[in-house]
Amino acid sequence: MKIITPLAVLGVGFGSYAALQVSKPEPQKRDEVARPVSVFVETVSESNVSLDVQTQGEVRSRIAIDLVAQVGGRILHVSDDFTEGGAVVPGVALITIERTDYLLALSQAEAREAEAKVALELALAGANVARQQLRGTSKPSDLALKKPQVAEAQARLKAAEANLAQARLNLSRTNVSLPFAGRISQTYVDVGQYVAPGTPLGRAFATDRVEVRLPLNNTQLASLGLPIGYVAEKGAGLDVDLSAMVAGLQQQWRGKLVRLDASLDSSTRLLYASVEVDDPYGANVSEHNMPLAVGLYVNATIRGRELSNAVSIPRGALRAGNTVYLVGSNGQLEIRTLSITHSSDTIAVVRDGLSAGEQIIISTLRNPLRGMPVQAANPGTGQYSGTAVVGEGQG
Repeated sequence: MKIITPLAVLGVGFGSYAALQVSKPEPQKRDEVARPVSVFVETVSESNVSLDVQTQGEVRSRIAIDLVAQVGGRILHVSDDFTEGGAVVPGVALITIERTDYLLALSQAEAREAEAKVALELALAGANVARQQLRGTSKPSDLALKKPQVAEAQARLKAAEANLAQARLNLSRTNVSLPFAGRISQTYVDVGQYVAPGTPLGRAFATDRVEVRLPLNNTQLASLGLPIGYVAEKGAGLDVDLSAMVAGLQQQWRGKLVRLDASLDSSTRLLYASVEVDDPYGANVSEHNMPLAVGLYVNATIRGRELSNAVSIPRGALRAGNTVYLVGSNGQLEIRTLSITHSSDTIAVVRDGLSAGEQIIISTLRNPLRGMPVQAANPGTGQYSGTAVVGEGQG
């Protein structure tokens, strides 16, 4: 009896609890509204975009030659300018070779020419006498008229004149000079050294103009809008900005793209452009008066073709697979795939897939789902336009 009573009490308690749970009214279910994700946007607009190309190349001389002795002899004098880096004036002697033998040869050639002139005068006089003596003779022979003697004397005079010209030429070649303004890059000889014809004396390059060879890939070539083998008209060509860090300062120069190679490099499959800069060692070639020296490695920005009314977006807004995120008209996330004309590290030019006035998301979006609610945290300026720089890695 003592055991049954507690069990009965517990049973009554559980029964009452169950009855209360059954009779308890159910709470009303409320629809949950997802909070929109705040994003930063840019408003798509149309503008003129310049497709500039960035590449790099080495400055090289347009003309570089070896100075070679054309006559033999001992070197008597070397100019102070004949040193590595020396500035050279055209026509001024850099090296003088001993002239004594060539002066003697010139005197002998002058004497032989004088003898040949006298011999020709005698032959002509003899022929004149013979012609007068044979005036009444019917068909006198050439030998009787002394024509062979005159021809021989004329030939000897021509030979003497040629020898004289050669002697004068050899004498002039004892002075070694450059035919253009330039700089000496290497020297191989000095005073007292004997040189034979053909001996290398040094190396020099012209300073009136330098050239920069710039590699271009397919995408960069398309940005320029130029055909393979392009040659600019004189004074024309695309503007090219060159820059390099020299002496602790960022130096800048301006050149012209004057031609494109007519064939691609077989090993790299790249096409090379040639940029020329006039007076690279002049006083006003750059803002800091720094010459565009041969051998300098420079960065180049080529002013490419301009696209009118083009749609451009920040490069960071372009996602994998050329997709972008947009704030739809209903405030929902829209994911769209674009057709891209050109892209660089900073900008992408859109061929198809965007319209002016649409809001493109430029901020990072975690776990993006098509249709999720989004809202712009900024108005979007629509000012992102101007220049698309196509770099070496593009293409």
